Amino acid sequence: METKKIKKLYTGGTFDLFHRGHANFLKMCKEIADVVVVSLNTDEFIYEYKKELPILDYKHRKDVLLSCKYVDEVIPNTGGQDSKPAILSVQPSYIAIGSDWAKKDYYKQMGFTQDWLDENNIILIYLPYTDMISTTEIKKRLRA
Repeated sequence: METKKIKKLYTGGTFDLFHRGHANFLKMCKEIADVVVVSLNTDEFIYEYKKELPILDYKHRKDVLLSCKYVDEVIPNTGGQDSKPAILSVQPSYIAIGSDWAKKDYYKQMGFTQDWLDENNIILIYLPYTDMISTTEIKKRLRA
């Protein structure tokens, strides 16, 4: 009898002010994998990286993600810019990111190389970015 290997997908982010773009992205993740794990940026890391705190704190963002039917688990991104420890704790088949990262150095951002992904049998996939909505855009509208 053959057992089906569970496909896990890892993605990470801040997920502040959860919106349609987040939901679309997570839905695409769930269509690819049996288990979707979100590595959620901590408030401290967000401040260190963006020099501002998120609108919603970690607990609120985690609760919202856990209420999303496309998310199976939320873990803290405790490694900050070095995402390898969080990724290895999940042991995913895939890492999914938005296509908005296609023109940026995602490997440098996450602290890994293609060789590291290959050694760990992880496939990096880019999913279509939802245009016309982003947390940055929502914040701009609120300030206007």
